[in-house]
Amino acid sequence: MRVRWPNGALPTVLVLLAAHGIVACSTTPPRTTAERLADADIADRVQATLLADPTIYARHIDVAVDRGVVRLGGYVWESDDFQTARHDAAAVPGVKTVITQMDLQRGGLAGTSR
Repeated sequence: MRVRWPNGALPTVLVLLAAHGIVACSTTPPRTTAERLADADIADRVQATLLADPTIYARHIDVAVDRGVVRLGGYVWESDDFQTARHDAAAVPGVKTVITQMDLQRGGLAGTSR
C-alpha cells in the first residue's frame, strides 16, 4: 500500500524532522561533576600562569573554562599582551583551545604599579 501525502506535506515533514535533529544535536549536555572540577582546575592554573608571567599585566584578564576551552576576557594594556596571554593559556596542560575576547585598554599602564 502506498501512502499519498497532500501537496507539499512531505517536504514540510522532512524539513521539520531535519530541524528537530539539528536542534537536538546542537545542545550540549550539562557538564558532569568531573568536568566542572577539571575546568575549575584548568582555570586556576591558567590564572596562576598569567599572573606569574612578568611580561604581562594580567590582573584584568578574566578566565573561564568549559570542557577545556579557555575564554580570556577583560582587558589588557598592550597589544602584545593579546598574544602573550593566549600563548600562556595554551601552554597549560588540559587546555584544548583558547578564545580571546579581551579589549585593549588605551592609555597603557601610566600611573599604575605592575
